Formats: sequence, structure tokens, C-alpha cells
Amino acid sequence: MSSGRAVRPPHADGMVQMLTAGDDSPRPQPDSRFPWQLGHPDSEPAPESALVRVRPDSLAELLAIVPHLLGFAPQASLVVMGTEPPRGRVRVTLRYDLPDPPGAGVAADIAAHAVGIVGSQQLEAMTAVGYGTETLVDPVAYALRDAARQAGITLRDVLRVEGGRYWSYACGDEACCPAAGTPFDPAASPTSATMAAAGMPVLADRTAVAARVAPVDGSDAVSMRQATRQAERHVSQLLARVGRSDRLGAARQMIAAAGLNAMGTMIAAYRDGGGYATDYQIAWITVALRDLRIRDDAWARMDPAHLDAHRRLWIDVTRRAQPGYVAAPASLLAFVAWQAGDGALANVALDRALADEPRYSMALLLRQVITAGAPPSLARLPMTPEEVAASYDEAEEDPDGSYDRELDPDVHDPDPEGEH
Repeated sequence: MSSGRAVRPPHADGMVQMLTAGDDSPRPQPDSRFPWQLGHPDSEPAPESALVRVRPDSLAELLAIVPHLLGFAPQASLVVMGTEPPRGRVRVTLRYDLPDPPGAGVAADIAAHAVGIVGSQQLEAMTAVGYGTETLVDPVAYALRDAARQAGITLRDVLRVEGGRYWSYACGDEACCPAAGTPFDPAASPTSATMAAAGMPVLADRTAVAARVAPVDGSDAVSMRQATRQAERHVSQLLARVGRSDRLGAARQMIAAAGLNAMGTMIAAYRDGGGYATDYQIAWITVALRDLRIRDDAWARMDPAHLDAHRRLWIDVTRRAQPGYVAAPASLLAFVAWQAGDGALANVALDRALADEPRYSMALLLRQVITAGAPPSLARLPMTPEEVAASYDEAEEDPDGSYDRELDPDVHDPDPEGEH
């Protein structure tokens, strides 16, 4: 981010693209403008599936959990953890780019957003960690102090991390918080090992997270392009069967039935521990997902009991989807990632969806909701597959009982280059 423009708000669980900073200067004695009492969260900061306890007197252990909460090692970032009493459990984790160059305005925007989300979730305290140089961290640390004070939220501590050392803005005691910083090694922390064993690994950086959903290349990309054209021809053939009957609504029904069958088969395969067998299977699903009925049916089947299977499925589909067909599977991946509390993955999936189709409504809705700090517990399914089907059946019927004669505008032209 650059100063002089509004801060881009955080994405899923507050994670936005990071920048890197490079200065190794240690922070001097903590500034007396921070009139806080030293305090650390008596926390159980991991998700419900991997609760761990951090000793109140161990800043190093606190720092060890942050990369696990994010899913990657932060750089040039401000990480804010909102906690609730009585044990200081972390309920929301936000990450922001450190503005570079720094600026008071953009720092105030970041602080206001973080405090607003923590307050909206009725959390009473928070702790923050800035990863970067003193020049970059200081403005956001002071802005966060002021915003928290105005909002009546307890800011337990702000730490700065750089070069394997940390400094506390709240502690001025040279015995425990030396001016040269305190060395620490998150990889050597027992807490870190516990969280990794519980399925919360740490990737090297956010770029590594984005690589999980990057489009395939080389021969895989060639194969997927060919398979996608074949799927488009399949749609053309279905249309040709009813083209002369002047009942294009029947074509919509036929395409939807074929797509729903393929989608159901694929979901079942992944839930059983398998995967896709051919590129054509993936290609046909990406084309079929342009029909909102098929996309919403897949959305309604995201049972949290099969979370890992759905995440695996939509990563595969998103990576292999060709331009023009990425938005739907990437949005479904973003939802299941948010459902899992994997904010970094949800964020990069939304980036891919909106790069493919900037006005895709599902991606825009998810970005708005997640940016507002909505917790994963709100990622509930509003409808069952049966209710989705009934809703679309009702919408497609004319008052006289006939079906719409218009194809769904969200279905791509099945023959974009006029080959058929």
C-alpha cells in the first residue's frame, strides 16, 4: 500500500497481500507515549480443532502461534488478534500490509478498521504484532493505540518483530525487554509443533498460499484448453437437439440436468477420498457451473463434515479452470476455505475469481462479508440442495406452466468462436 490513498481493507479473516521491508535497525527504548500496563493474553488462540494454551509470560510462544493462525509467515504486516474473556481466547485474526511509505492517514484507516471489527464482534481486548522496521511499524502501532483507547477496547500489547527478534511497545524494562530486542525462534516452539501436528502448517509466505490455486501450465494447460472446448461443443450439441423446437427453456433444463449429474458424481468421488479421472470431467463442470442453478446446488452441498474433501475438489477445479470459467469454482473454494477458517486461502481464491470476472456477484458478496470480519461460524448453508432445486423450478415456470424460453445469461456462449 502507498500512503495518500485509503487502506485496502483486509480479506478473509483480515489477510491481504503483503509487501516486504528491508531494514535491520533495532527499536530503541519503548516510547512513553504508550501508557499501558504490560499484559499478555492468557489465550487459547488456535481454532476449536486445535486448542493450545500460551503462558501469559511468554511473548515468544504468542509469536509462535501467529503464523499458524494466518497459514503463512507474515512479512511487512500488522497482525491483530481479538480476544474474549475469561481466558483470552483468540476469536478473530486480522492482517494488514504495513503502508510503505508510511503515513498517518493510512495508519489511522488500518487502526479504525481493526478496532471496528474487534468491537463489532463484542470482543473486549486485542493484541497486535507488527512485522517490519520501526519506521513502518511505529505509525500503525500508535494509531492502533489511539483507536483502541477511543473505542474502550483493551490493547494488551503491541510487539514488533524483525530479524529473529521482538520488541514490546508496552514494556520499558530493560531486564525483560532489552532495547536490542529479544531473540526468538518460532520453529523451536512446542506450541508451534502442536499446532502443526493438529493440521495447521505454515507456508513460507503469502505467495506460497497463492500458488495453491495458481492455474496449471505447460501440457496440463494445453490439455485443459482442449477439454474445455470439447465441453463447449457438448453444450452446443444439447442446444442443437431443441434448437428447432423454439423451446430454449428445455435446453436449459437439459444442460442443468447433465451438469447436476456430473457435479453430484464428482462431489461423491471426492467425499470417498478419490478425485477426478480425466480433464474432461473438470472441464465439463467448469462449463456447467456457469449455470447458477448448478453452482448453487454445489454450494448447498458444502457439508462441514466433508470440509477437507470439498476444499480439495475446488482447489483442483479452480487450478484447472480456463479463463472465463474460473469465477464460479474459485468462489466456491473461497466459501469452503472461509468455512474452514482458512482466511489466506479464501482471500487468494477470491482474487482469482474477481480477476476472471470482476463483477461476479458471489465473489463480491463473499469479499464484502469477509472484509467485514464475519467469523467462519457464519459460513452456514442457507438452503438444502432440495430447496435450491425447488427454488429454480419455481422461478423457471411461466404463469401458464411453461418454461422460460431464455437461456440463463450467466451461461457462456457454448461456441464462442462460431465453430458450430
